[in-house]
Amino acid sequence: MAQRTIDGADIRLPATILGVGLGGFVDGILLHQVFQWHHMLSNTGNDNIGVRDYPVDTVSGLQMNTVWDGLFHVLTWVAVLIGLAMLYSRVTRSRGRLWRSPMLWGWALIGWGLFNLVEGIIDHHILAIHHVRSGEYQLWWDLGFLALGVVLIVVGWLVQRRATAVDVCADQRPTSTRNRRG
Repeated sequence: MAQRTIDGADIRLPATILGVGLGGFVDGILLHQVFQWHHMLSNTGNDNIGVRDYPVDTVSGLQMNTVWDGLFHVLTWVAVLIGLAMLYSRVTRSRGRLWRSPMLWGWALIGWGLFNLVEGIIDHHILAIHHVRSGEYQLWWDLGFLALGVVLIVVGWLVQRRATAVDVCADQRPTSTRNRRG
């Protein structure tokens, strides 16, 4: 399993940060906006830290939730930008191969899974400021979100394990490798 590109770059951290940001976007866009299952503060009033209630069925409550959803999106956008900037600075040759690399996408999936675990444990369980989907089965939805995070990490780990160095092509492999396959 290669951990570096041909020019010596280690892309695990930037790919993971990119995955955290992309995972946050999926959460915010699908669960907050499209499905409208929750917003950042949709369980306040019943949370574990005593935040004032911001019910989503009132104009003022929805306004405050929208502001916090927007701040959440800013953070996920910044994570994507940081991940991309780090990748750009570390991979200096054959950047096109980077986007086809199992190493990049494996670590991005790990980042997405880490996002689910951290966000799920902190916001759904410790702070309880929102749940994946409120109602009778909210604990199961929250646990499913955590389970999805674990699955993403495992799949990401398996994907990145099959990666070779990101920038290596047939003409750039070490001579001993070319001779064995040639």
